[in-house]
Amino acid sequence: MNRLTKRFQTLKKRNEKALIAYLTAGDPSLETSGRLILEMAAAGADVIEIGVPFSDPTADGPIIQQAGKRALEKGANLRNIMELIGALREKTDVPLVLFGYFNPILAFGLEDFAIKAKEAGLDGLLVVDLPQEEAPELRRYTDPAGLAFIPLIAPTSTAKRIAAAARNNRGFIYFISVTGVTGSAQPDPDGLKEDINRIRALTDIPLAVGFGISTPAQASLIAPLADGIVVGSALVEMIGSGEDEQIILAKINGFIREMKEALRVHPFPAARSLV
Repeated sequence: MNRLTKRFQTLKKRNEKALIAYLTAGDPSLETSGRLILEMAAAGADVIEIGVPFSDPTADGPIIQQAGKRALEKGANLRNIMELIGALREKTDVPLVLFGYFNPILAFGLEDFAIKAKEAGLDGLLVVDLPQEEAPELRRYTDPAGLAFIPLIAPTSTAKRIAAAARNNRGFIYFISVTGVTGSAQPDPDGLKEDINRIRALTDIPLAVGFGISTPAQASLIAPLADGIVVGSALVEMIGSGEDEQIILAKINGFIREMKEALRVHPFPAARSLV
């Protein structure tokens, strides 16, 4: 069973919601990223998204864009990030999802990427600029390798697109709570409810809400609506503060613990059948 599926099933039994934490690999260095990922896992992050820096990050807001720029300047790339994931897999069983753009994967080689990802122990893949219609080109290699292909669903997504995203899904659906780039606005729980109910009517695949969530209070409000929340820009901003590494690690630990506590003991929505 995929680690992502197992983690969501375990959390449901505990009546908890998943905390999915994001960082940009290589900012401020790959070595520090490794220590941060282990710290996040130890503090209670249920899934960790590892961002691959890219020169044209169209879906990212300024905070993550700057982190990507710093990481590229330090020499981070898909190949050495995959090596980092392989080293981390020996130290933690937290589900790891690669978050990035299609161009670096294409340059790596689709089949070679899938092989290396499986060897490294990667659990999932989220390619923000790869439409569902074009995903089979990559999934012909990544699906047999056991990687969950995580689809992005927006408030404007049609029922047909949502159903297609849920089909053959072994991970979770990432729901973009606001239009725009990462960190650009805060989600409105009242507005989210209608969108999430529309998705729930079509699938019972775990649903995680991301974009704009940065405080325990927000997490607590959104948690009853979904199976998990994604926190990115708030963490990336802490990491990029320029403070001493030990201070950053301590702040990340405290923040993750607070966010995770806000996600405990929330009722799960009733499951729906895929139609």
